[in-house]
Amino acid sequence: MSFRLQKISSLLKEELSLIFLQKLNDPDLGLVTVTSVKVTPDLKIARIYISVYDKEKREVVLAKVKKATPLIRSEIGRRVRLRAVPDLEFFIDDTLDYVEKMDDLFRKIKENDKPDEQ
Repeated sequence: MSFRLQKISSLLKEELSLIFLQKLNDPDLGLVTVTSVKVTPDLKIARIYISVYDKEKREVVLAKVKKATPLIRSEIGRRVRLRAVPDLEFFIDDTLDYVEKMDDLFRKIKENDKPDEQ
């Protein structure tokens, strides 16, 4: 990824985090974190990965965020000086689930490898 794309991704991540904090003050959203933003080389699409604290509400939160995409996109356009605002695609970031699953597996392996006490 070029330096320019990295800089734009970083800027979008920062601004999206502020928009979630300031503009989308829906109590149903709960704790939502923008974990990463990946922009296509032509700057037409930005893929935004969000982490939702409450696992049971992930799909509901994702649906609400997708519904608010026009508001979020217009807010990005107002805050960030780009020739064209990219289309925003939101996805759930399941990295923490993967880490948690791996921790559980390592914990089970460690427990099974303990020498039998006699």
